[in-house]
Parts: sequence; C-alpha cells; structure tokens
Amino acid sequence: MKILIVNGPNLDRLGKREVNIYGNMTLEEINNKISNHFKGKVEIDFFQSNEEGAIINTIAKAEEHYQAIVINPAAYSHYSIAILDSIRGVDIPVIEVHLSNIYSREQYRKNSVTAEGAIGVISGFGWQSYILAIEFLISKY
Repeated sequence: MKILIVNGPNLDRLGKREVNIYGNMTLEEINNKISNHFKGKVEIDFFQSNEEGAIINTIAKAEEHYQAIVINPAAYSHYSIAILDSIRGVDIPVIEVHLSNIYSREQYRKNSVTAEGAIGVISGFGWQSYILAIEFLISKY
C-alpha cells in the first residue's frame, strides 16, 4: 500500500508556533516518526504546502500513484470548499487528521468543511493522529 500524507498551511512551522497547542516537534520530526513506525509495512510520501491550489492539485493527482490519503488541511479545513471538492473528486479513501482536538478549541474551529469528504476524522492525538489513520487504512484497505 502506498499512502500520501498532505499537510496544510503553517504546519511547516510546527515546533515554533503555539507549542502549547501543537507540541514542540517539527513537521520533519513527525514525518520521520511516521516513516519509522511503518517501515517495511507501507510506503508513505509527504507533501506540505501553505497554498490551497498546490494542495488541490496534489490531491487531484494522488489516485494515479496512491491507494489512500491522510490529510491535515489545518486552517483550510474550516472553510475550503475547493479542497472538499478535490477530496470528493478522487476515488481513494481520505482520512482527515488534526494534531489538536478541534472540538475543544475556538467555535470557528469546531466545524470542518473538508471532513465531509473524508471517510473519517481523527483529532486531538498529536502526531499519533497520523499513526491511527494509517493503521486504519492498512487494516481496512
């Protein structure tokens, strides 16, 4: 199985921004933990962008090379109908993840527009949200 992990805006600043919410690990450190956890079990590629269009284009092309997507749309999850449409436009399973528990935060973060296109959402387990999503994909697909 080959899985694409897509990370949205400001996740490239992990370890520096709001460490009380997102922790002190960088995105590179998280990606390394994920890769090491699944070494020999599944192939994983990583993509991060602060630009909505780049995320949309990456999702649209994903089904050519991947069997599933794990996406952390970050702030885009709360308002990007374009990313939702992109998720709905691919014929592979997509799981949305969030490092923080979006349901225990500000009111505007409690709604995820993009989640409507995902098969499920995992929120609030820090970097292990990705692990949980991938474990599910491996067991189900």
